Amino acid sequence: MEEVLRVENISKSFPGVLAVDNVSFSARKGEVLALLGENGAGKSTLMQILGGVYRPERGQIFLEERPVSFTSPEDAMHAGVSMVFQELSLVGSLSVAENIFANRQPAGPLGIIRWNSLYRQTQEFLDRFDLSLDPRRPVKHLSMGQQQILEILKAISTHPRLLILDEPTSSLTEAETAHLFHNILRLRAQGMSFIYITHKLSEVFQIADRVMVMRDGQFIDLRPVDQVCENDLIAMMVGRQITNLYGAARQDAGEEYFRVAGLSRRGAFEDISFSLHRGEVLGFAGLVGAGRTEVSRAIFGIDPRDSGRIFLNGRELTLRDPHAAIRAGIAYLTEDRKGEGLFLNMSIQDNLVAPSLDKFTLPGGVLSSARMHQFGAEQVERYAIVTSSTGKQVLKLSGGNQQKCLVAMWMGIQPQVILFDEPTRGVDIGARAEIYHKLREFSAAGTGVVMVSSDLPELIGMCDRIIVMHQGRITGELQREAFSEERILAYAAGVGCE
Repeated sequence: MEEVLRVENISKSFPGVLAVDNVSFSARKGEVLALLGENGAGKSTLMQILGGVYRPERGQIFLEERPVSFTSPEDAMHAGVSMVFQELSLVGSLSVAENIFANRQPAGPLGIIRWNSLYRQTQEFLDRFDLSLDPRRPVKHLSMGQQQILEILKAISTHPRLLILDEPTSSLTEAETAHLFHNILRLRAQGMSFIYITHKLSEVFQIADRVMVMRDGQFIDLRPVDQVCENDLIAMMVGRQITNLYGAARQDAGEEYFRVAGLSRRGAFEDISFSLHRGEVLGFAGLVGAGRTEVSRAIFGIDPRDSGRIFLNGRELTLRDPHAAIRAGIAYLTEDRKGEGLFLNMSIQDNLVAPSLDKFTLPGGVLSSARMHQFGAEQVERYAIVTSSTGKQVLKLSGGNQQKCLVAMWMGIQPQVILFDEPTRGVDIGARAEIYHKLREFSAAGTGVVMVSSDLPELIGMCDRIIVMHQGRITGELQREAFSEERILAYAAGVGCE
């Protein structure tokens, strides 16, 4: 099959780090090549070299047999290589049309934009991909999933020969993901090539023709998808076998010790009641907008509630704010670790002690640096956070290590109840296994975990019981022996299940 891209002996280093080490591979015309690896494996750096963000120190890139050298993303785009980054580049105050055709709007002789032509072209383009968006609508009014789709369409509108997608489904619903895959396959059939970076192994088998694995900046292997299984890919990524990703499930539930009764908030959720047993992992499933996150935030005191009661160890709690929840022994780990969960510009140590400063305060209100340093070092070791120093900025950690830092930060309060929202979003397989292992440790010690997740294999693998929500209400509850993706999705869609 004809090659669209060939990479030979590419290397790139940053101070103290060899990010890409002598990597060679090729991508074929009209194929989807999945690219896998743990955080820090060098995937994004390699793709940013292909996309013109970085220049390689050594090696050569060939595009349709011609040697190329890109000095900028615009240079790469003009050559036929476009990249959709994890961080969106859309301008919220501008319309859908202005974002898709940024710097390429139809204009008259004096450079005045022909708005009618712009909106017509945009509508025709959206219709091609079966998207019902208003070309005039400001992007800031779109959902995160719609913005992610729009970012991809913006790249497709440049008619690339090779489109690089970095974690494109991280903010998408199941329906949006299926729609994206449908369009990728359509474009692939028309001869467009894709390099598809993902942490979701199930996606590889849905969308890819071949899969390439990197580890520690090096090329490990490239194989046809029909010649590998998930365990093969995991072993290649982490350099070891992970035979049981989720660990052993708890056999017997402990006593009920935490209960929520009749929790309601107008416009968000209604009459939410559930109990949690000691050592239980209780899952909350549902489509985006079902109200799962809103329930967790209300329990923790971030958002107000109109009615409802919360009990812990038989005593009713009054949780008007997060500080009260922390004092009661409840921890909430947000799904948005960068925006709401961590202090990115502060050190690892400062993040780790943040929820439990009382433990490190001396008489007179002075913080003990010695205690903080000792605690930080212990938590870094306990949670296997990869860093050269506890004084390192959290911003400079990989996604997986940021998530482990979030876990370590909240476990420092020694919680009785853990509310964990999307525990492994954007986290590589090795860090996932470590986080699952820690959750098993907490449950084995008698701590109950409430896990909100959009990842059905994760819920099925980790949970003892799953509650399903639809449009702010509980529509189903399943015990482990009754788990199946079909049942969960039926309840999540509000159609019930036989």
